[in-house]
Amino acid sequence: MTPPRLSLIHPGIAQAIYDVLVELDASPHALVNEVGLDPGLFDGSNILVSYAALGQLIALGAERTGCRHLSLLVGQRADLASLGPIGALMRVSDTIGSALRAFEEHVGMQNWGAAIGLGAYDGVAVLSYSPYEPGAEGAAHHSERALATMFNVLRALCGPDWALLEVLLPRFVPPDTRPYSDFFRAPIRFDEEVAALVFPAGLLERPIAGADPDARRALEGKIRRLKADQPNMLTDELRHYLQTAVTQQRCSAERVARVRLTNRRTLSRRLRAEGTSFRQLASETQFRVAGGLLADTSMSLGQISAVLQFSEPAAFTHAFRRWSGMTPSAWRLNHRLGETEALREDPQPNLPAPKRAH
Repeated sequence: MTPPRLSLIHPGIAQAIYDVLVELDASPHALVNEVGLDPGLFDGSNILVSYAALGQLIALGAERTGCRHLSLLVGQRADLASLGPIGALMRVSDTIGSALRAFEEHVGMQNWGAAIGLGAYDGVAVLSYSPYEPGAEGAAHHSERALATMFNVLRALCGPDWALLEVLLPRFVPPDTRPYSDFFRAPIRFDEEVAALVFPAGLLERPIAGADPDARRALEGKIRRLKADQPNMLTDELRHYLQTAVTQQRCSAERVARVRLTNRRTLSRRLRAEGTSFRQLASETQFRVAGGLLADTSMSLGQISAVLQFSEPAAFTHAFRRWSGMTPSAWRLNHRLGETEALREDPQPNLPAPKRAH
C-alpha cells in the first residue's frame, strides 16, 4: 500500500505551542527532545513538522503541565492571518458561506492532515474538522486546537454580532469545562463523534465587510498555482474525502466515482497504480475513526457502531478485530493506559477490508 504523503502543520502552530508551554512554566525544548523532534523546531528555522509528531508534542505537554486544555490555548493564538493565502481569500470573499467554502476547498493546500467540512441542515450550519492522517497521535488535541482557531476566524469575519449554537468535541469531559465555555461562549458537548462548530445557517448569507471581487480572483489564481506545484495523488484526495464521508453514509466507490466524474473501473485502476484500493482506504478510515472514538471518548460500542453504520455492535466488533487484532474493549483499555506515550512509529493496519453489514 502506498504510504500517505507526509502531512505537515503550518509553522506558526509550533511557535504557539512554544509560547503556551513557556507560560505554563514548562520546558519546550525538553519536551521536543523527549518526543524526538528536531531541536531547531522553535528557533525560526521553518522546519517541517508532521501532523502526528506535533500531536504527540501537544499531548505530552498537556500531561506534563497538567493543563488538559493546552490545545485550546494553542488554538486561541491563531487567527485569519495564520491561514496565509487562504485566510486572505476568505477576508475578501462575498459572504461568510463563500469564505468557509473556500476554506473547505483549499485547506489541504497546507497539507494539515485534516479535512474541513461545511454543511447546513434544517436552518443549522455545521463547520467540522476531521483529522485523516493514518496513525496520527493526538488527533483529539488537534481537533480542539483547530476549533479554537476556526472560532477566531469566524469572529474576524462576522464581527461581534453573532453567536455559536454549540460546540462539539470528540473527547472526554474534562474535570474543568470552564475554559471551553468561557472561550466559545456557547454550550459545549463532549463525547461527540466529530469536532464541529454549530451556528445558525442564516449566517452563511451574511456579507463580509471589505469583500473585493478583484482581490478574490487574484488570490484564487495564486492558490491554484500553489496547489499545482504540489504533488497530487488520488490516494491523498480520497483519504481527505473519506474522513468526512465515512460517518455521513457517503462512503461508497460508486459515489466517489460520480463526484470525480469518472467510472468505478477507472477509479479502481488509478488507485491500483498507487498501490491501494478503495476498500483498503475505506477500511483504513473506518479503523481510524473507530480507534479515535474508543481512545478519546466515552461513547459506547453501540454508539460507535451506529456512527460507522454497522448493523449491530457484534458486526463492528468483528470488523475491528480484523483491523487491529484486538477487540474494541481491549483497544480502549490499551490506549487509555498509554495515551500519553510518544510513539516513534505508528503501526498501520494493512488488513483486508471487512465486509460491512447493511
